[in-house]
Amino acid sequence: MAKIIVIVEKLKDWNSYYPVEQLMTPQDYLVNWDESLHSSKHADGRIKIINLCRNYKYQSNGYYCSLLAEARGHSVIPSIKAINDLSKSFFYSLQTEDLDIDLQKAFKNQSTTQPLTITIYFGKTEKESLQDVARQIFDLFPAPILEVDFHWDNKWEIKSIRTGSLNALTPADEDKFAGSLDDYSGKIWRKPKTKKKFRYDLAILHNPTEAMPPSDKKALANFIKAGKESDVLVELIEKKDYSRIAEFDALFIRETTAINHHTYRFAKKAESEGLVVIDDPMSILRCTNKIYMHNLLQSNNINTPKTLVISNSPEQLKEAVEEIGFPMIIKIPDGSFSKGIYKVKSLEEMKKITEDLFKKTALLLAQEYFYTDFDWRIGILNDRPIYACKYYMTKGHWQIYNHDNKVNKGIQSGDSETFPISKVPKHVISTALKMAHQIGNSLYGVDLKEKDKKAYIIEINDNPNIDSNVEDAIAGMDLYHNIIHEFVRRIEAKK
Repeated sequence: MAKIIVIVEKLKDWNSYYPVEQLMTPQDYLVNWDESLHSSKHADGRIKIINLCRNYKYQSNGYYCSLLAEARGHSVIPSIKAINDLSKSFFYSLQTEDLDIDLQKAFKNQSTTQPLTITIYFGKTEKESLQDVARQIFDLFPAPILEVDFHWDNKWEIKSIRTGSLNALTPADEDKFAGSLDDYSGKIWRKPKTKKKFRYDLAILHNPTEAMPPSDKKALANFIKAGKESDVLVELIEKKDYSRIAEFDALFIRETTAINHHTYRFAKKAESEGLVVIDDPMSILRCTNKIYMHNLLQSNNINTPKTLVISNSPEQLKEAVEEIGFPMIIKIPDGSFSKGIYKVKSLEEMKKITEDLFKKTALLLAQEYFYTDFDWRIGILNDRPIYACKYYMTKGHWQIYNHDNKVNKGIQSGDSETFPISKVPKHVISTALKMAHQIGNSLYGVDLKEKDKKAYIIEINDNPNIDSNVEDAIAGMDLYHNIIHEFVRRIEAKK
């Protein structure tokens, strides 16, 4: 767990709150700080700074406390990025665009169009209808106190966001602030719980409503069980728990990842807090883009179906037809679970499909089509194979997943078969390991096809499935223990 230090402009600013040993002034932190003294008092050396200076203007005490905290490798709230983003309305207006739907929903029952201001303490507000919006604003701009102005202009909009000051709070506000800070930190004055102490805390990010999650409920329960048996407390968290990341020693993402998505923000946040992270941000960045993957395969001479990167021009389409021929596979750069992948049989069909796709992306992949009854999926963790499966094509379909199944009216998938690693062809394992090594040492699922006793890479997944009775069919609970043990190894290696 991280050690938490509170910085206040003047010690009297903390008079209304419980006395704490880790209370400092800017002078203490900026000038009199002794790194060796403070790190030696704490087991894992991680330090969390809660910067409650009266303002964060450029070159103020508040600004420099956050700046030096980042230079010293301390985790700090607010970060310099949050301070700078909030200083210019242009930046936060861009970042809050995604809040629009939730904002209109929150104001749905609002009977007036009069301007409204709320105060957010560590992601919490007393305006219950705006709590979800408040938490999302805090996730974007993590600061202890935020004041947000809303106004009506044909729809509800965020007019301004600014930081608040501890010394300006009323007695009633002080109670709200103290309660929110207590919930946020939980470690400054809260009494130790009587429940069993675990060596480490592992958060598993999941989405209970996801249609095709990378781990089903039973698999998640098995991770929790394996954690307990290894003295690791495993807790399931969701998107709403972004602000809690620093409470844990490690983060395991069991939700489908994407770059422009909260899963990537979670990975980046956890990494910046010093946590062990699987999937790590770099693995997500590399695996979720097939354009990058294509170039990586080419530069390392790894077998893959013939592939061309194409842009929106007749010449490029013609080249793809001449080089690859029909039928041909067209792929978007960031598809998953067989989504964004199309088989075209003619130039007319190709033009129709790509015309729509080029509205969303500047580049596409055109790939040779060769059918096999199944794809190999080799699960690899830290350059070691940990499971091997055959994923069979959906009956009557050319992919593992059929997203347009008119018979069953929903997503359909093919059968699967799990094998001991020793029973998998050696060229399949060696090709999978070679590919994974180019990405990193995290957890990957490498998909391959076999043809003429050669293995061809189809793709590599940073967030591979681990479902009960499928990937664990051979290893059983050992699969979950292996992954938990790897987290423990990495946590201890960080120390």
